[in-house]
Amino acid sequence: MVRKFNTFLLFEALLFLALLFGQDVFINVQVAFLSSFLIIIASGYTHKKMVLKRVDADAYVDDRDPLEKIDDPHGLFDEEEISDAPVEELDLRQIVKEEKKKVKLFSLENIKAGTKGSLSFYRLGAYLFLFLGFIALRNNHILDVKIYLAALLPGIVAGYLFLKGE
Repeated sequence: MVRKFNTFLLFEALLFLALLFGQDVFINVQVAFLSSFLIIIASGYTHKKMVLKRVDADAYVDDRDPLEKIDDPHGLFDEEEISDAPVEELDLRQIVKEEKKKVKLFSLENIKAGTKGSLSFYRLGAYLFLFLGFIALRNNHILDVKIYLAALLPGIVAGYLFLKGE
């Protein structure tokens, strides 16, 4: 945890160099950095919680042999019945209908899982900070979009490094 905090402090120390270019630049950089940092941290934490919850609930069943995973990581050589009939005799419409039935884009379970992750308190708070920070900069006439957009990158990198050890 100390290493993570040191990473954050290192980025903050580097961002203090923006004071050399003026107070408005520094404020833009700080708001953008903190916004992107908080969003990355909140997203990573929420995702980790969802994955751990599903693992604890045994929602993921791995029935493949470890050697088979190495030889065929994407399941390309799974044994499925393939018709040996000539192309002229195949009913392509029926085949397409059967394949479409296999693909479920919107299921209640998928919607429920996605909603839990996107409506978490942490992510909503981070996006609220982004929104309010941007509006505050704009209303005070100190928003410089070029600086703001460029300053999002250090927050993303710092958030990634912060979560990397998790």
